[in-house]
Amino acid sequence: MCGIAALFAYHSDAPAVRSDELLAINNAMLRRGPDGGDHWVDNASRIGLAHRRLAIIDLSADAAQPMVIDALDGAKARYHITYNGEIYNFRALRSELESAGVNFTTQSDTEVLLRLYERFGAAMVERLRGMFALAIWDARAETLFLARDAFGIKPLYLADDGRTLRVASQVKALLAGGHAGQVGPDPAGHTGFFLFGSVPDPHTLYADIKALPAGTTLSINKGGARQETHFFDVRQSLIEASKGENDDLRELLLDSVRHHFVADVPVGLFLSAGLDSTTLTGLAAESQAGDIRTFTLGFEEFKNTPKDEVPLAEAVAAHYGTTHLTERIARRHFDDALPDILHAMDQPSVDGVNSYFVARVAANGGLKVALSGLGGDELFGGYDTFTQVPRLAGTLGAVPGIGCLGKAVRVVAGPLIARMMSPKYAGLLELGGTYGGAYLLRRGLFMPWELPHLMDPDMAREGWQTLQPMIRLNAEAAGIAAPQNKIRALEMAWYMRNQLLRDADWAGMAHSLEIRVPLVDPVLFSALASSLGGATSPTKRDMALTPAKPLPDAVLNRLKTGFFVPVERWAQEGAHGLRGWAGKVHAAQIG
Repeated sequence: MCGIAALFAYHSDAPAVRSDELLAINNAMLRRGPDGGDHWVDNASRIGLAHRRLAIIDLSADAAQPMVIDALDGAKARYHITYNGEIYNFRALRSELESAGVNFTTQSDTEVLLRLYERFGAAMVERLRGMFALAIWDARAETLFLARDAFGIKPLYLADDGRTLRVASQVKALLAGGHAGQVGPDPAGHTGFFLFGSVPDPHTLYADIKALPAGTTLSINKGGARQETHFFDVRQSLIEASKGENDDLRELLLDSVRHHFVADVPVGLFLSAGLDSTTLTGLAAESQAGDIRTFTLGFEEFKNTPKDEVPLAEAVAAHYGTTHLTERIARRHFDDALPDILHAMDQPSVDGVNSYFVARVAANGGLKVALSGLGGDELFGGYDTFTQVPRLAGTLGAVPGIGCLGKAVRVVAGPLIARMMSPKYAGLLELGGTYGGAYLLRRGLFMPWELPHLMDPDMAREGWQTLQPMIRLNAEAAGIAAPQNKIRALEMAWYMRNQLLRDADWAGMAHSLEIRVPLVDPVLFSALASSLGGATSPTKRDMALTPAKPLPDAVLNRLKTGFFVPVERWAQEGAHGLRGWAGKVHAAQIG
Protein backbone atom coordinates (compact mmCIF):
# COMPACT_ATOMS: atom_id res chain seq x y z
CA MET A 1 0.00 0.00 0.00
CA CYS A 2 1.44 3.30 -1.02
CA GLY A 3 0.81 6.73 -2.46
CA ILE A 4 1.59 7.53 -6.07
CA ALA A 5 1.89 10.70 -8.12
CA ALA A 6 2.61 11.56 -11.75
CA LEU A 7 2.93 14.76 -13.78
CA PHE A 8 2.84 14.57 -17.58
CA ALA A 9 3.33 17.72 -19.65
CA TYR A 10 1.87 16.13 -22.79
CA HIS A 11 1.17 19.32 -24.78
CA SER A 12 4.00 21.10 -26.57
CA ASP A 13 2.99 24.38 -24.88
CA ALA A 14 2.86 22.89 -21.38
CA PRO A 15 5.33 24.26 -18.85
CA ALA A 16 8.10 21.94 -17.73
CA VAL A 17 7.38 19.45 -14.97
CA ARG A 18 8.66 20.86 -11.70
CA SER A 19 10.18 18.67 -9.00
CA ASP A 20 8.89 20.95 -6.25
CA GLU A 21 5.26 20.40 -7.33
CA LEU A 22 5.81 16.66 -7.63
CA LEU A 23 7.36 16.56 -4.16
CA ALA A 24 4.57 18.66 -2.66
CA ILE A 25 2.01 16.18 -3.97
CA ASN A 26 4.07 13.22 -2.79
CA ASN A 27 4.83 14.60 0.66
CA ALA A 28 1.11 15.19 1.26
CA MET A 29 0.76 11.39 1.18
CA LEU A 30 3.43 10.63 3.80
CA ARG A 31 1.09 8.52 5.93
CA ARG A 32 0.31 6.28 2.98
CA GLY A 33 3.97 5.35 2.77
CA PRO A 34 6.25 6.14 5.71
CA ASP A 35 8.89 3.56 4.71
CA GLY A 36 10.36 5.62 1.90
CA GLY A 37 9.72 8.22 -0.75
CA ASP A 38 11.41 9.06 -4.02
CA HIS A 39 10.73 10.73 -7.32
CA TRP A 40 12.03 10.84 -10.88
CA VAL A 41 11.79 13.47 -13.63
CA ASP A 42 13.04 12.79 -17.15
CA ASN A 43 15.80 14.90 -18.67
CA ALA A 44 13.36 16.88 -20.79
CA SER A 45 11.16 17.65 -17.76
CA ARG A 46 8.06 16.37 -19.54
CA ILE A 47 7.22 13.45 -17.24
CA GLY A 48 7.70 12.91 -13.52
CA LEU A 49 6.74 10.07 -11.18
CA ALA A 50 6.76 9.93 -7.39
CA HIS A 51 6.06 7.33 -4.74
CA ARG A 52 5.48 6.95 -1.01
CA ARG A 53 6.31 3.43 0.13
CA LEU A 54 4.67 1.14 2.67
CA ALA A 55 6.93 -1.90 2.28
CA ILE A 56 4.96 -5.16 2.28
CA ILE A 57 6.33 -7.34 -0.54
CA ASP A 58 10.12 -7.46 -1.06
CA LEU A 59 11.23 -5.13 1.70
CA SER A 60 14.63 -4.48 0.13
CA ALA A 61 15.74 -1.18 -1.34
CA ASP A 62 15.81 -2.88 -4.76
CA ALA A 63 12.01 -2.86 -4.78
CA ALA A 64 11.71 0.88 -4.11
CA GLN A 65 9.79 3.06 -6.53
CA PRO A 66 9.60 4.74 -8.94
CA MET A 67 11.12 1.63 -10.51
CA VAL A 68 12.81 1.59 -13.89
CA ILE A 69 13.83 -1.34 -16.08
CA ASP A 70 15.51 -1.79 -19.44
CA ALA A 71 13.44 -3.34 -22.19
CA LEU A 72 14.09 -6.95 -23.13
CA ASP A 73 15.19 -5.75 -26.56
CA GLY A 74 18.01 -3.76 -24.93
CA ALA A 75 16.44 -0.30 -24.84
CA LYS A 76 17.82 1.41 -21.73
CA ALA A 77 15.48 2.69 -19.00
CA ARG A 78 12.42 2.28 -21.19
CA TYR A 79 9.78 1.50 -18.55
CA HIS A 80 9.13 3.43 -15.32
CA ILE A 81 6.39 2.72 -12.78
CA THR A 82 4.80 4.10 -9.64
CA TYR A 83 2.21 1.77 -8.21
CA ASN A 84 -0.11 1.45 -5.21
CA GLY A 85 -1.61 -1.87 -4.16
CA GLU A 86 -0.88 -5.58 -4.09
CA ILE A 87 -0.97 -8.20 -6.84
CA TYR A 88 -1.82 -11.43 -5.05
CA ASN A 89 -1.04 -13.73 -7.99
CA PHE A 90 2.26 -12.07 -8.87
CA ARG A 91 4.32 -15.18 -8.14
CA ALA A 92 2.32 -17.27 -10.63
CA LEU A 93 2.64 -14.49 -13.19
CA ARG A 94 6.36 -14.26 -12.53
CA SER A 95 6.80 -18.00 -13.07
CA GLU A 96 4.93 -17.74 -16.36
CA LEU A 97 7.20 -14.93 -17.51
CA GLU A 98 10.33 -16.76 -16.36
CA SER A 99 9.30 -19.79 -18.39
CA ALA A 100 9.20 -17.44 -21.39
CA GLY A 101 12.80 -16.37 -20.73
CA VAL A 102 12.28 -13.23 -18.65
CA ASN A 103 14.80 -12.64 -15.84
CA PHE A 104 14.01 -10.66 -12.70
CA THR A 105 16.28 -8.69 -10.39
CA THR A 106 13.86 -8.24 -7.46
CA GLN A 107 11.28 -10.32 -5.61
CA SER A 108 8.63 -7.61 -5.99
CA ASP A 109 5.25 -7.59 -7.67
CA THR A 110 6.19 -4.18 -9.08
CA GLU A 111 8.79 -5.60 -11.46
CA VAL A 112 6.28 -8.24 -12.57
CA LEU A 113 3.87 -5.45 -13.53
CA LEU A 114 6.47 -3.80 -15.72
CA ARG A 115 7.30 -7.02 -17.53
CA LEU A 116 3.62 -7.79 -18.01
CA TYR A 117 3.06 -4.37 -19.53
CA GLU A 118 6.03 -4.85 -21.82
CA ARG A 119 4.57 -8.16 -23.02
CA PHE A 120 0.81 -7.50 -23.07
CA GLY A 121 0.34 -3.74 -23.00
CA ALA A 122 -2.97 -2.49 -21.59
CA ALA A 123 -4.38 -6.04 -21.67
CA MET A 124 -2.06 -6.94 -18.80
CA VAL A 125 -4.71 -5.78 -16.30
CA GLU A 126 -6.95 -8.70 -17.21
CA ARG A 127 -4.34 -11.07 -15.74
CA LEU A 128 -4.08 -9.32 -12.37
CA ARG A 129 -5.67 -10.52 -9.15
CA GLY A 130 -5.42 -7.81 -6.58
CA MET A 131 -6.05 -4.18 -5.79
CA PHE A 132 -4.10 -1.57 -7.65
CA ALA A 133 -3.73 1.92 -9.03
CA LEU A 134 -0.69 2.36 -11.25
CA ALA A 135 1.11 4.65 -13.66
CA ILE A 136 3.63 3.27 -16.18
CA TRP A 137 5.74 5.48 -18.44
CA ASP A 138 7.00 4.05 -21.74
CA ALA A 139 9.91 6.26 -22.72
CA ARG A 140 10.14 4.98 -26.29
CA ALA A 141 6.42 5.36 -27.05
CA GLU A 142 6.22 8.53 -24.90
CA THR A 143 3.01 7.20 -23.40
CA LEU A 144 1.68 7.24 -19.84
CA PHE A 145 -0.48 4.24 -18.94
CA LEU A 146 -2.87 4.41 -15.97
CA ALA A 147 -5.03 1.65 -14.50
CA ARG A 148 -7.35 1.07 -11.56
CA ASP A 149 -8.48 -2.31 -10.22
CA ALA A 150 -11.76 -4.04 -11.07
CA PHE A 151 -13.81 -3.00 -8.03
CA GLY A 152 -12.14 0.36 -7.39
CA ILE A 153 -10.50 -0.72 -4.12
CA LYS A 154 -7.58 1.63 -4.71
CA PRO A 155 -8.18 5.29 -5.64
CA LEU A 156 -6.64 7.21 -8.52
CA TYR A 157 -7.44 10.87 -9.23
CA LEU A 158 -6.67 12.95 -12.31
CA ALA A 159 -6.49 16.67 -12.97
CA ASP A 160 -6.07 17.68 -16.62
CA ASP A 161 -5.80 21.36 -17.58
CA GLY A 162 -5.50 20.66 -21.30
CA ARG A 163 -1.71 20.77 -21.26
CA THR A 164 -0.54 18.83 -18.22
CA LEU A 165 -2.02 15.73 -16.63
CA ARG A 166 -1.65 15.44 -12.86
CA VAL A 167 -2.23 12.11 -11.11
CA ALA A 168 -2.29 11.12 -7.41
CA SER A 169 -3.76 8.67 -4.91
CA GLN A 170 -5.54 11.47 -3.04
CA VAL A 171 -7.57 14.54 -3.94
CA LYS A 172 -5.88 16.46 -1.14
CA ALA A 173 -2.47 15.55 -2.51
CA LEU A 174 -3.31 17.10 -5.87
CA LEU A 175 -4.51 20.20 -4.05
CA ALA A 176 -1.20 20.35 -2.19
CA GLY A 177 0.61 20.63 -5.51
CA GLY A 178 -1.00 24.02 -6.04
CA HIS A 179 -2.21 23.51 -9.62
CA ALA A 180 -5.40 21.47 -9.15
CA GLY A 181 -8.72 22.39 -7.62
CA GLN A 182 -8.45 25.88 -9.05
CA VAL A 183 -11.36 25.85 -11.50
CA GLY A 184 -14.11 25.80 -8.88
CA PRO A 185 -16.51 23.32 -7.31
CA ASP A 186 -18.02 20.34 -9.11
CA PRO A 187 -21.78 20.74 -8.51
CA ALA A 188 -22.33 17.03 -9.20
CA GLY A 189 -19.83 16.07 -6.52
CA HIS A 190 -21.45 18.29 -3.88
CA THR A 191 -24.94 17.17 -4.91
CA GLY A 192 -23.89 13.53 -4.83
CA PHE A 193 -22.48 13.86 -1.33
CA PHE A 194 -25.70 15.24 0.12
CA LEU A 195 -27.73 12.61 -1.71
CA PHE A 196 -25.65 9.59 -0.68
CA GLY A 197 -23.33 10.63 2.14
CA SER A 198 -20.31 10.09 -0.13
CA VAL A 199 -19.15 11.58 -3.42
CA PRO A 200 -20.00 9.26 -6.35
CA ASP A 201 -17.23 8.42 -8.80
CA PRO A 202 -15.93 9.86 -11.02
CA HIS A 203 -16.78 13.17 -9.36
CA THR A 204 -14.99 14.94 -6.53
CA LEU A 205 -15.78 18.27 -4.88
CA TYR A 206 -13.59 19.97 -7.52
CA ALA A 207 -14.51 20.52 -11.16
CA ASP A 208 -11.01 19.80 -12.45
CA ILE A 209 -10.32 16.63 -10.43
CA LYS A 210 -11.91 13.33 -11.43
CA ALA A 211 -11.46 9.72 -10.38
CA LEU A 212 -10.33 7.18 -12.93
CA PRO A 213 -13.33 4.82 -12.98
CA ALA A 214 -12.96 1.36 -11.45
CA GLY A 215 -11.99 -1.37 -13.90
CA THR A 216 -10.56 1.17 -16.34
CA THR A 217 -7.27 1.84 -18.10
CA LEU A 218 -6.20 5.11 -19.72
CA SER A 219 -3.29 5.62 -22.09
CA ILE A 220 -2.21 9.16 -23.03
CA ASN A 221 0.68 9.94 -25.34
CA LYS A 222 2.77 12.95 -26.18
CA GLY A 223 0.38 15.39 -27.84
CA GLY A 224 -2.57 14.33 -25.72
CA ALA A 225 -4.15 11.52 -27.75
CA ARG A 226 -5.70 9.02 -25.38
CA GLN A 227 -7.37 5.65 -25.28
CA GLU A 228 -9.64 4.48 -22.46
CA THR A 229 -10.67 0.86 -22.00
CA HIS A 230 -13.00 -0.78 -19.50
CA PHE A 231 -11.96 -4.27 -18.51
CA PHE A 232 -14.46 -5.04 -15.73
CA ASP A 233 -18.02 -4.05 -14.90
CA VAL A 234 -20.15 -5.61 -12.15
CA ARG A 235 -23.42 -5.17 -14.01
CA GLN A 236 -22.10 -6.61 -17.26
CA SER A 237 -20.52 -9.53 -15.43
CA LEU A 238 -23.86 -10.42 -13.85
CA ILE A 239 -25.65 -10.15 -17.19
CA GLU A 240 -23.13 -12.26 -19.08
CA ALA A 241 -22.61 -14.96 -16.45
CA SER A 242 -23.88 -18.26 -17.81
CA LYS A 243 -26.11 -20.03 -15.33
CA GLY A 244 -24.84 -23.34 -14.07
CA GLU A 245 -22.98 -25.05 -11.30
CA ASN A 246 -20.34 -22.96 -9.59
CA ASP A 247 -17.20 -24.24 -7.89
CA ASP A 248 -17.21 -25.30 -4.26
CA LEU A 249 -17.83 -22.22 -2.09
CA ARG A 250 -15.46 -23.37 0.63
CA GLU A 251 -12.58 -23.84 -1.82
CA LEU A 252 -13.27 -20.49 -3.46
CA LEU A 253 -13.18 -18.69 -0.12
CA LEU A 254 -10.08 -20.54 1.04
CA ASP A 255 -8.39 -19.65 -2.23
CA SER A 256 -9.18 -15.96 -1.77
CA VAL A 257 -7.99 -15.96 1.85
CA ARG A 258 -4.71 -17.67 0.87
CA HIS A 259 -4.07 -15.10 -1.84
CA HIS A 260 -4.82 -12.20 0.47
CA PHE A 261 -2.20 -13.42 2.94
CA VAL A 262 0.59 -12.99 0.36
CA ALA A 263 3.09 -10.64 2.05
CA ASP A 264 6.59 -10.42 3.49
CA VAL A 265 5.23 -8.91 6.71
CA PRO A 266 2.68 -10.31 9.20
CA VAL A 267 -0.98 -10.13 8.18
CA GLY A 268 -3.80 -9.86 10.74
CA LEU A 269 -7.59 -9.72 10.69
CA PHE A 270 -10.24 -7.34 11.98
CA LEU A 271 -12.54 -9.45 14.15
CA SER A 272 -16.06 -8.52 15.26
CA ALA A 273 -18.93 -10.80 16.21
CA GLY A 274 -20.31 -10.74 12.64
CA LEU A 275 -20.31 -13.61 10.18
CA ASP A 276 -17.94 -12.03 7.66
CA SER A 277 -14.93 -11.46 9.91
CA THR A 278 -15.46 -14.63 11.96
CA THR A 279 -15.62 -16.73 8.78
CA LEU A 280 -12.41 -15.19 7.47
CA THR A 281 -10.77 -15.88 10.83
CA GLY A 282 -11.83 -19.53 10.71
CA LEU A 283 -10.55 -19.94 7.16
CA ALA A 284 -7.29 -18.17 7.97
CA ALA A 285 -6.70 -20.37 11.01
CA GLU A 286 -6.85 -23.53 8.90
CA SER A 287 -5.01 -22.24 5.82
CA GLN A 288 -2.11 -20.29 7.37
CA ALA A 289 0.84 -21.70 9.23
CA GLY A 290 2.04 -19.93 12.34
CA ASP A 291 0.51 -17.25 14.48
CA ILE A 292 -2.77 -15.62 13.39
CA ARG A 293 -3.35 -12.16 14.86
CA THR A 294 -6.82 -10.68 15.31
CA PHE A 295 -8.01 -7.27 16.47
CA THR A 296 -11.29 -6.10 17.95
CA LEU A 297 -12.51 -2.57 18.65
CA GLY A 298 -14.72 -2.31 21.73
CA PHE A 299 -16.60 0.56 23.33
CA GLU A 300 -16.74 1.56 26.96
CA GLU A 301 -20.31 2.65 26.37
CA PHE A 302 -21.38 -0.91 25.54
CA LYS A 303 -19.33 -2.75 28.16
CA ASN A 304 -21.42 -5.34 30.05
CA THR A 305 -24.45 -4.76 27.81
CA PRO A 306 -26.02 -7.02 25.12
CA LYS A 307 -24.66 -4.67 22.44
CA ASP A 308 -21.05 -5.41 23.40
CA GLU A 309 -19.44 -7.55 20.65
CA VAL A 310 -16.14 -7.91 22.50
CA PRO A 311 -16.94 -11.08 24.52
CA LEU A 312 -18.14 -12.96 21.45
CA ALA A 313 -15.21 -11.78 19.32
CA GLU A 314 -12.80 -12.85 22.03
CA ALA A 315 -14.56 -16.22 22.22
CA VAL A 316 -14.04 -16.67 18.45
CA ALA A 317 -10.37 -15.74 18.83
CA ALA A 318 -9.98 -18.37 21.57
CA HIS A 319 -11.94 -20.90 19.48
CA TYR A 320 -9.45 -20.57 16.61
CA GLY A 321 -6.38 -20.01 18.75
CA THR A 322 -5.47 -16.56 17.43
CA THR A 323 -3.30 -14.03 19.21
CA HIS A 324 -5.92 -11.45 20.00
CA LEU A 325 -5.90 -7.78 20.95
CA THR A 326 -8.95 -5.83 22.09
CA GLU A 327 -8.96 -2.09 22.59
CA ARG A 328 -11.88 -0.15 24.00
CA ILE A 329 -12.51 3.49 23.28
CA ALA A 330 -14.76 6.08 24.90
CA ARG A 331 -16.27 9.39 23.82
CA ARG A 332 -13.16 11.30 24.84
CA HIS A 333 -11.08 9.27 22.37
CA PHE A 334 -13.43 10.26 19.56
CA ASP A 335 -13.30 13.93 20.54
CA ASP A 336 -9.50 13.86 20.69
CA ALA A 337 -9.24 12.16 17.29
CA LEU A 338 -11.87 14.20 15.45
CA PRO A 339 -9.49 16.81 13.98
CA ASP A 340 -7.26 14.06 12.62
CA ILE A 341 -10.25 12.12 11.27
CA LEU A 342 -11.45 15.13 9.29
CA HIS A 343 -7.92 15.79 8.07
CA ALA A 344 -7.30 12.18 7.00
CA MET A 345 -10.68 11.91 5.22
CA ASP A 346 -9.74 12.57 1.61
CA GLN A 347 -13.29 13.07 0.37
CA PRO A 348 -16.27 13.75 2.64
CA SER A 349 -18.08 10.71 4.01
CA VAL A 350 -20.67 10.22 6.72
CA ASP A 351 -19.07 6.87 7.55
CA GLY A 352 -15.59 5.46 8.06
CA VAL A 353 -14.94 6.66 11.61
CA ASN A 354 -15.20 3.13 13.03
CA SER A 355 -12.72 1.93 10.38
CA TYR A 356 -10.35 4.68 11.49
CA PHE A 357 -10.33 3.40 15.06
CA VAL A 358 -10.06 -0.32 14.31
CA ALA A 359 -7.22 0.42 11.88
CA ARG A 360 -5.51 2.30 14.69
CA VAL A 361 -5.83 -0.77 16.93
CA ALA A 362 -4.12 -2.98 14.35
CA ALA A 363 -1.41 -0.42 13.59
CA ASN A 364 -0.69 0.10 17.29
CA GLY A 365 -0.42 -3.68 17.52
CA GLY A 366 2.48 -3.58 15.09
CA LEU A 367 0.76 -4.59 11.85
CA LYS A 368 1.02 -3.14 8.36
CA VAL A 369 -1.68 -5.37 6.84
CA ALA A 370 -5.13 -6.43 8.07
CA LEU A 371 -7.96 -8.34 6.40
CA SER A 372 -11.51 -7.00 6.58
CA GLY A 373 -14.85 -8.70 5.99
CA LEU A 374 -15.99 -5.75 3.87
CA GLY A 375 -17.99 -6.91 0.86
CA GLY A 376 -19.67 -9.92 2.42
CA ASP A 377 -23.10 -8.31 2.55
CA GLU A 378 -22.86 -7.18 -1.06
CA LEU A 379 -21.68 -10.57 -2.34
CA PHE A 380 -23.99 -12.76 -0.28
CA GLY A 381 -27.07 -10.51 -0.05
CA GLY A 382 -26.84 -9.64 3.62
CA TYR A 383 -28.47 -6.19 3.57
CA ASP A 384 -32.18 -5.56 3.94
CA THR A 385 -31.97 -3.70 0.62
CA PHE A 386 -31.99 -7.13 -1.07
CA THR A 387 -35.57 -7.67 0.11
CA GLN A 388 -36.95 -4.18 0.68
CA VAL A 389 -36.02 -2.54 -2.63
CA PRO A 390 -37.37 -5.32 -4.94
CA ARG A 391 -40.57 -5.49 -2.87
CA LEU A 392 -41.09 -1.74 -3.09
CA ALA A 393 -40.21 -1.47 -6.77
CA GLY A 394 -42.32 -4.49 -7.66
CA THR A 395 -45.39 -3.31 -5.77
CA LEU A 396 -45.43 0.37 -6.70
CA GLY A 397 -43.97 -0.20 -10.16
CA ALA A 398 -47.07 -2.16 -11.10
CA VAL A 399 -49.27 0.94 -10.64
CA PRO A 400 -49.56 2.96 -13.89
CA GLY A 401 -48.49 6.58 -13.57
CA ILE A 402 -47.42 6.18 -9.96
CA GLY A 403 -44.40 8.47 -10.40
CA CYS A 404 -46.41 11.48 -11.61
CA LEU A 405 -49.09 10.93 -9.00
CA GLY A 406 -46.46 10.53 -6.32
CA LYS A 407 -44.78 13.80 -7.28
CA ALA A 408 -48.08 15.66 -6.94
CA VAL A 409 -48.65 14.09 -3.52
CA ARG A 410 -45.14 14.96 -2.43
CA VAL A 411 -45.43 18.61 -3.53
CA VAL A 412 -48.73 19.07 -1.70
CA ALA A 413 -48.18 16.96 1.40
CA GLY A 414 -44.40 16.87 1.63
CA PRO A 415 -43.91 19.77 4.10
CA LEU A 416 -46.51 18.31 6.47
CA ILE A 417 -45.04 14.80 6.24
CA ALA A 418 -41.53 16.11 6.86
CA ARG A 419 -42.63 17.66 10.15
CA MET A 420 -43.90 14.33 11.44
CA MET A 421 -41.50 11.76 10.01
CA SER A 422 -38.55 11.24 7.68
CA PRO A 423 -38.71 13.29 4.44
CA LYS A 424 -38.25 9.99 2.60
CA TYR A 425 -41.89 9.11 3.23
CA ALA A 426 -42.95 12.09 1.15
CA GLY A 427 -41.23 10.57 -1.88
CA LEU A 428 -42.42 7.00 -1.42
CA LEU A 429 -44.91 7.05 -4.27
CA GLU A 430 -42.79 9.28 -6.50
CA LEU A 431 -39.57 7.25 -6.30
CA GLY A 432 -40.57 3.82 -5.08
CA GLY A 433 -41.81 2.46 -8.42
CA THR A 434 -38.36 1.89 -9.95
CA TYR A 435 -35.30 0.07 -8.68
CA GLY A 436 -33.20 3.21 -8.90
CA GLY A 437 -35.78 5.30 -7.05
CA ALA A 438 -36.43 2.68 -4.39
CA TYR A 439 -32.68 2.31 -3.89
CA LEU A 440 -32.29 6.06 -3.47
CA LEU A 441 -35.06 6.02 -0.86
CA ARG A 442 -33.23 3.30 1.05
CA ARG A 443 -29.66 4.55 0.72
CA GLY A 444 -30.22 8.28 0.30
CA LEU A 445 -29.12 10.71 2.99
CA PHE A 446 -31.14 13.71 1.80
CA MET A 447 -33.90 13.62 -0.78
CA PRO A 448 -33.65 15.50 -4.12
CA TRP A 449 -36.20 18.15 -3.14
CA GLU A 450 -34.18 18.99 -0.02
CA LEU A 451 -31.01 19.89 -1.96
CA PRO A 452 -31.88 23.58 -2.63
CA HIS A 453 -32.09 24.10 1.14
CA LEU A 454 -28.63 22.58 1.73
CA MET A 455 -26.61 24.30 -0.98
CA ASP A 456 -26.94 27.06 -3.50
CA PRO A 457 -30.15 26.28 -5.46
CA ASP A 458 -28.48 26.89 -8.82
CA MET A 459 -25.59 24.59 -7.86
CA ALA A 460 -28.07 21.95 -6.71
CA ARG A 461 -29.94 22.17 -10.00
CA GLU A 462 -26.76 21.97 -12.08
CA GLY A 463 -25.41 19.15 -9.95
CA TRP A 464 -28.58 17.11 -10.33
CA GLN A 465 -28.59 17.61 -14.11
CA THR A 466 -24.94 16.61 -14.43
CA LEU A 467 -25.01 13.69 -12.03
CA GLN A 468 -28.36 12.35 -13.31
CA PRO A 469 -28.64 10.02 -10.32
CA MET A 470 -32.00 8.50 -11.22
CA ILE A 471 -30.85 7.68 -14.74
CA ARG A 472 -27.56 6.22 -13.50
CA LEU A 473 -29.15 4.17 -10.73
CA ASN A 474 -31.78 2.71 -13.01
CA ALA A 475 -29.15 2.03 -15.68
CA GLU A 476 -27.09 0.09 -13.15
CA ALA A 477 -29.99 -2.31 -12.60
CA ALA A 478 -31.15 -2.45 -16.24
CA GLY A 479 -30.79 -5.67 -18.17
CA ILE A 480 -30.25 -7.81 -15.08
CA ALA A 481 -32.91 -10.47 -14.71
CA ALA A 482 -32.74 -11.48 -11.05
CA PRO A 483 -34.02 -8.84 -8.59
CA GLN A 484 -31.27 -9.70 -6.08
CA ASN A 485 -28.62 -9.17 -8.75
CA LYS A 486 -30.07 -5.76 -9.56
CA ILE A 487 -29.46 -4.82 -5.92
CA ARG A 488 -26.05 -6.53 -5.95
CA ALA A 489 -24.97 -4.35 -8.87
CA LEU A 490 -26.31 -1.20 -7.19
CA GLU A 491 -24.68 -1.95 -3.84
CA MET A 492 -21.30 -2.83 -5.35
CA ALA A 493 -21.14 0.06 -7.78
CA TRP A 494 -22.50 2.74 -5.43
CA TYR A 495 -22.46 2.05 -1.69
CA MET A 496 -19.50 -0.33 -1.58
CA ARG A 497 -17.30 1.50 -4.07
CA ASN A 498 -18.03 5.11 -3.19
CA GLN A 499 -18.31 4.72 0.56
CA LEU A 500 -17.11 1.47 2.10
CA LEU A 501 -14.00 0.91 -0.01
CA ARG A 502 -13.03 4.57 -0.07
CA ASP A 503 -13.49 4.81 3.70
CA ALA A 504 -11.35 1.72 4.22
CA ASP A 505 -8.62 3.32 2.12
CA TRP A 506 -8.40 6.67 3.90
CA ALA A 507 -9.02 5.20 7.36
CA GLY A 508 -6.33 2.56 6.93
CA MET A 509 -3.86 4.94 5.38
CA ALA A 510 -4.34 7.37 8.26
CA HIS A 511 -2.40 4.78 10.28
CA SER A 512 -0.17 3.45 7.47
CA LEU A 513 -2.18 0.22 7.49
CA GLU A 514 -3.12 -1.70 4.36
CA ILE A 515 -6.68 -3.04 4.54
CA ARG A 516 -7.29 -6.05 2.31
CA VAL A 517 -10.76 -7.34 1.39
CA PRO A 518 -10.87 -11.05 0.45
CA LEU A 519 -14.63 -10.90 -0.20
CA VAL A 520 -14.09 -8.20 -2.84
CA ASP A 521 -12.11 -10.31 -5.27
CA PRO A 522 -12.61 -10.55 -9.05
CA VAL A 523 -11.77 -14.27 -9.18
CA LEU A 524 -14.19 -15.10 -6.36
CA PHE A 525 -16.91 -12.92 -7.86
CA SER A 526 -16.53 -14.33 -11.37
CA ALA A 527 -16.63 -17.90 -10.06
CA LEU A 528 -19.85 -17.24 -8.13
CA ALA A 529 -21.54 -15.01 -10.72
CA SER A 530 -23.33 -17.88 -12.44
CA SER A 531 -25.21 -18.80 -9.25
CA LEU A 532 -25.78 -15.34 -7.78
CA GLY A 533 -29.41 -14.28 -7.69
CA GLY A 534 -30.75 -17.73 -8.49
CA ALA A 535 -32.20 -20.56 -6.48
CA THR A 536 -28.71 -21.76 -5.53
CA SER A 537 -27.38 -18.29 -4.74
CA PRO A 538 -25.04 -18.62 -1.73
CA THR A 539 -26.11 -16.81 1.43
CA LYS A 540 -24.24 -15.35 4.38
CA ARG A 541 -25.01 -18.53 6.31
CA ASP A 542 -23.59 -20.66 3.49
CA MET A 543 -20.44 -18.59 3.71
CA ALA A 544 -20.32 -19.00 7.50
CA LEU A 545 -20.53 -22.79 7.23
CA THR A 546 -17.34 -23.08 5.15
CA PRO A 547 -14.59 -23.25 7.85
CA ALA A 548 -13.54 -26.82 8.61
CA LYS A 549 -13.76 -26.04 12.30
CA PRO A 550 -17.28 -24.62 12.56
CA LEU A 551 -17.97 -21.20 13.95
CA PRO A 552 -19.33 -21.16 17.51
CA ASP A 553 -23.11 -21.59 17.70
CA ALA A 554 -23.38 -18.20 19.39
CA VAL A 555 -22.05 -16.61 16.20
CA LEU A 556 -23.90 -18.79 13.68
CA ASN A 557 -27.25 -18.32 15.38
CA ARG A 558 -26.84 -14.70 16.36
CA LEU A 559 -29.59 -12.49 15.01
CA LYS A 560 -28.48 -9.82 12.57
CA THR A 561 -28.97 -6.57 14.47
CA GLY A 562 -27.46 -4.14 12.04
CA PHE A 563 -24.11 -2.47 12.42
CA PHE A 564 -24.30 0.19 15.11
CA VAL A 565 -21.36 1.55 17.02
CA PRO A 566 -21.20 4.43 19.49
CA VAL A 567 -18.92 6.50 17.27
CA GLU A 568 -21.91 7.00 14.98
CA ARG A 569 -23.87 8.40 17.91
CA TRP A 570 -20.93 10.51 19.09
CA ALA A 571 -20.54 12.06 15.65
CA GLN A 572 -24.23 12.71 15.25
CA GLU A 573 -24.83 14.09 18.75
CA GLY A 574 -22.20 16.75 18.29
CA ALA A 575 -23.72 17.76 14.97
CA HIS A 576 -27.43 17.24 15.72
CA GLY A 577 -27.96 13.95 13.93
CA LEU A 578 -26.57 12.22 10.86
CA ARG A 579 -27.60 15.07 8.61
CA GLY A 580 -25.84 17.56 10.84
CA TRP A 581 -22.74 15.38 10.82
CA ALA A 582 -22.86 15.38 7.01
CA GLY A 583 -22.86 19.18 7.02
CA LYS A 584 -19.94 19.26 9.43
CA VAL A 585 -17.90 16.84 7.32
CA HIS A 586 -18.74 18.74 4.13
CA ALA A 587 -17.74 22.06 5.66
CA ALA A 588 -14.43 20.60 6.87
CA GLN A 589 -13.59 19.35 3.37
CA ILE A 590 -14.21 22.65 1.62
CA GLY A 591 -12.26 24.46 4.30
